Amino acid sequence: MIVEVESNENCVDGVFARFKEAGPARPVIQVRLYDRNPAGEWYWVTGWTDNSEAPLCAAHGQLVEDSGSGLALLVFGGLYGLRFKPVTMEEPWSLESSHQWGETHLSLSNERDVRYGEAPAS
Repeated sequence: MIVEVESNENCVDGVFARFKEAGPARPVIQVRLYDRNPAGEWYWVTGWTDNSEAPLCAAHGQLVEDSGSGLALLVFGGLYGLRFKPVTMEEPWSLESSHQWGETHLSLSNERDVRYGEAPAS
């Protein structure tokens, strides 16, 4: 599979990467990240597209082969990457929010750090 994210307002840097699939893709609604808190914190995640009228799309997680650790869980979104916000925030998805940020994709070492499901409409 190929992950291609164009440089945009959500992700300044783009990416073009190839991965070897090791399982099916499933919709992801939350991820636990450790960069701001060593115990981990949960964040909503959505895919971001180039459609300015309706930029949200599903984020997906898929097991892929990783040359360093065997398997990794790749989380990917739309052409403009992924967008994150804390689960404690009740605000709409927005590029203007200081509580939200974008990434091209994530590579997680453990599937316990994702929650699968259908994304809410907000």
